[in-house]
Amino acid sequence: MKMLILASCAVLSLSGFAQAHEATEKNSKHMSAATQALSPVLSGAYDLDKTHASLTWKVQHMGLAYYTARFTDFDIDLTFDAEHPQNSTVSATINPASVRTDYPNPEKEDFDKVLANDARWFNADAFPKITFTATGIELSGDKTGHVTGDLNFLGVSKPVTLDVALSGSHEKHPSSRIPALGFSATTTIKRSDWGLNTYLPAIVGDDVQIIIEAEFSKKKE
Repeated sequence: MKMLILASCAVLSLSGFAQAHEATEKNSKHMSAATQALSPVLSGAYDLDKTHASLTWKVQHMGLAYYTARFTDFDIDLTFDAEHPQNSTVSATINPASVRTDYPNPEKEDFDKVLANDARWFNADAFPKITFTATGIELSGDKTGHVTGDLNFLGVSKPVTLDVALSGSHEKHPSSRIPALGFSATTTIKRSDWGLNTYLPAIVGDDVQIIIEAEFSKKKE
């Protein structure tokens, strides 16, 4: 008798768990659909949220690992057309003196300063800005595309194509309560195309991988 009662309780418990799991799954799907419905991508002019943005680059060192650094001072102007994304506009400005390498022995050498100001590298005194201006946008999927533009670096302007993905959007950001967008972008360039030939090719590689993560907040009208 005791075993029968225990078995009955077990069956009831499993049944209840299954029903609860099914209800939770339905609610989850419903919430997901509702979230998507409540998060349209809104057209308009957007400001870069500099507290949630990064611009890093990687270059191979002596055929071994990739040396990774970043710029900490940059801005991006975005005007997004949700109905026709290919008509959107984007431009960026980077301060080359803001390079950060996390060099481990700053008391011996300020490597950030060397990269920023040395004429063999970024030569920021002579060329205080790196700029990018989009000239064309081609869609490759619902949330992906290729942004082609002119990259001006060291006084040389060359075309560059970024692979861009819309990472997410909010009609009302959870904190600011205003529309927000998030994008990820990558590209690879040859630094020698802009005349940066220092230590090519054996010590520092030619190909530079660029990775951009950026959140944007819609400007107040």
